[in-house]
Amino acid sequence: QVQLVESGGGLVQPGGSLRLSCVVSGIIFGYYDMGWYRQAPGKERELVATITSSSLPNYADSAKGRFTITRDNARNTGYLQMNSLKSEDTAVYYCKIGTIYWGQGTQVTVSS
Repeated sequence: QVQLVESGGGLVQPGGSLRLSCVVSGIIFGYYDMGWYRQAPGKERELVATITSSSLPNYADSAKGRFTITRDNARNTGYLQMNSLKSEDTAVYYCKIGTIYWGQGTQVTVSS
């Protein structure tokens, strides 16, 4: 079956960086667009960034200039490099493949 496993979350101070990974199995990763989403406590899940199967990225305004989405189709893995993190970036981050496949999420906490 299709599995998406995120990793790389954690506790980081404001201004710090994290790189999230999403390892995909059970489908041909390179055929699908992928995205990163996040959900903060008490808020709806929101788009952070997407990348097409041909590696064209798109970013939410909150991520532009700070986050970079990439993918390595040979490794069936997607990434989200997050720099200059702010407290408002605190959320559970999820990867999504295509239109229906979601990972279990990884917690990112930005706090001093």
